[in-house]
Amino acid sequence: MSLPPGRPKPIPFARLDAGRGLHWLKVAYGMLSAARIQWLLLLLCYYLLLGLVDLIPFLGQLAAPILKPVFAVGFLAAAWSQERGETPRLRQLFQGFRSNLWALVPLGVVLLVGITVAVLGTSLVDGGRLLDAVSGKTKLDEALLSDDRVEAAMLFAVLCALPVMLSLWFAPALVVFQDCTALQALGTSLRASIANWKPITVYGLLVFFFGGIVPGVITGLIALMAPESFALTIALLLLMPYLSLFIATLHISDYVSYRDVFHAGEVHSAETPVSTPPR
Repeated sequence: MSLPPGRPKPIPFARLDAGRGLHWLKVAYGMLSAARIQWLLLLLCYYLLLGLVDLIPFLGQLAAPILKPVFAVGFLAAAWSQERGETPRLRQLFQGFRSNLWALVPLGVVLLVGITVAVLGTSLVDGGRLLDAVSGKTKLDEALLSDDRVEAAMLFAVLCALPVMLSLWFAPALVVFQDCTALQALGTSLRASIANWKPITVYGLLVFFFGGIVPGVITGLIALMAPESFALTIALLLLMPYLSLFIATLHISDYVSYRDVFHAGEVHSAETPVSTPPR
């Protein structure tokens, strides 16, 4: 059966087993280890730029999430180059501004709207307690976080945001590597993510463990051993290098997971490119 005129051809993707979630993080960390300084420099500049954008009155809080998919292309471009024997370069962070920008910006709008709706929706569960804490109207403390209704509201927010996050999982890569429109990229990413729910679940659990449990345990141990007035400072100093490497690994894993799902089995090397570089 032929496709209707003007309808884009579906993009094929692989359905992978659960173990690939661990594989994505291992490969990403290996790439980070091979060019640690370059990746950390990219990460530092990325967050500095987002911080500067966020300082712009009113518009900054809207622009920062909208620009995240645009900057994500920089990490994709750096990983693509490293896979082919090159070194990640700082100028690649701005690659998204030269690569299908008007298809990337709508992705950021979807992110902004989706997260906003998820956060506002928590009011239906806890009467607005979590929203007041997030907006700074009340203090976010242990008593609030241990409240059953607030915990239920947080879970509700995650469930509301999940379709948006899955739609955006592969979307920036699909825009720049496969020249998708924003709508096609979102739809394809959602279908591929649902089809690969097993590795994505494993990946998510590992991210929660290394990004939440490990820092929490270390912070708790420091709080037990160090004076209360210095415990937080010591924890930040010890955890900052770890968290920097962890976050950089996550950015690289965006490319690794895309390659695994949409270019499974293809040979990649400096001599044999397998996908179109970000333009």
